[in-house]
Amino acid sequence: MNLNISNNNFWKIFLIRDYFLLWLSGLTTMLSMQLRIIATGFILYEITGSGLSLGMLGIIQLFFQLPSILYGGVLADFFKRTTIIVITQSIGTIIIFLLFYLSFIEVLNEWHIYIATALLSINSTIGGPARSALTANLVPKNLLINAVAANTATMQIGSVLAPILFGILTVSVGASYPLLIGSIAALISVITGILIKNDNYIKNKNKMSPLKNIIEGFIYVRKHPILPGLYLLDIGVTVVSFYRQIMPLIADRLFKGGAAVVSILTAFNSIGAIAGSFLVVFLSKVKSKGLLVLGATMIYGILLIFFGLSTSLFFGALVITLLGATDAIGMTVRQAIVQLTSPDHLRGRAVSLHSVAAMTANNIGHFEIGVTSELIGTRNALFVGGVISCIVVIIIWKAFKGVGTYKLEV
Repeated sequence: MNLNISNNNFWKIFLIRDYFLLWLSGLTTMLSMQLRIIATGFILYEITGSGLSLGMLGIIQLFFQLPSILYGGVLADFFKRTTIIVITQSIGTIIIFLLFYLSFIEVLNEWHIYIATALLSINSTIGGPARSALTANLVPKNLLINAVAANTATMQIGSVLAPILFGILTVSVGASYPLLIGSIAALISVITGILIKNDNYIKNKNKMSPLKNIIEGFIYVRKHPILPGLYLLDIGVTVVSFYRQIMPLIADRLFKGGAAVVSILTAFNSIGAIAGSFLVVFLSKVKSKGLLVLGATMIYGILLIFFGLSTSLFFGALVITLLGATDAIGMTVRQAIVQLTSPDHLRGRAVSLHSVAAMTANNIGHFEIGVTSELIGTRNALFVGGVISCIVVIIIWKAFKGVGTYKLEV
């Protein structure tokens, strides 16, 4: 790839045609997913009125995502990554449109939501490693951290637009219409994926069985000087602090609000994440990447304590903005380390194992905070989660010396 672009100008990565198409595909994918998550969570909570029912979504996702993501990594290393993206997004478009139709004719129930969540969990986790690994095929190595930061920001831009659209559409025409817009966004993602011309695909000649390929990926990650500690940090913190997909519960029990408050909190959280993603670009010359992740995660835990103590929507929105920023810094740097330190023939599996850690933590955390909220209250669940998060950071810092000392300059 002979691309002569200065890494001092972040925006020049969008002059790379195929990367721009991948970025646009990622934006519409995230918009589609967030609209579906917010809308189905809101509808489910309206149907059941239970935090436990929201927590069950996490268990369903965990059960179906774990095997899918491992094989998704193998597929990303052995097949054209653009083809995988197009196929999975096409399936997602159909499922989300069916959710809209069932809601529109007023027959959508909790079981429809659970089944769709299971199918979309399999679908998105198979396509995810291909999308992540493809980034490194489309941009020069010296621009990769900028591209990863842009990808992270893109995820959050979708997360900002989604609650705004959800709030406007739900208040004006009903909660089914965000699902219609979500299906249209997914269709756009299919089209942009088709338009990517050169994904620099190199046929992997490895003849091992899929299981042996997965094991090879595990061995690579296990021997890596920093990834095991980072993955455990992600799991340990997220399991006790994953609040995003119970926003209807938080809005109701902390701030006595409905769809409008869900939209405000979700949007401010995503705005913070966008800011955090771009901040990573300015921190790219910081050599101690592991220490950067530890610091951002410690601040995240402290902020979660303050979020649990929030008594006003203004203060809560401010804190959740900062939560989004610190979380994005940690996530972006982790993803960049995975891609920068992994060879192309292993990158899909390294990315998928990173996703396994993140998704496992997200889904267990989704269930844990839903159950804990029912047992000790939402406010106390957030406070305790913040305290435990800080303890986990200290344990990882002490137990995995490689995390604190690892240096990588890009």
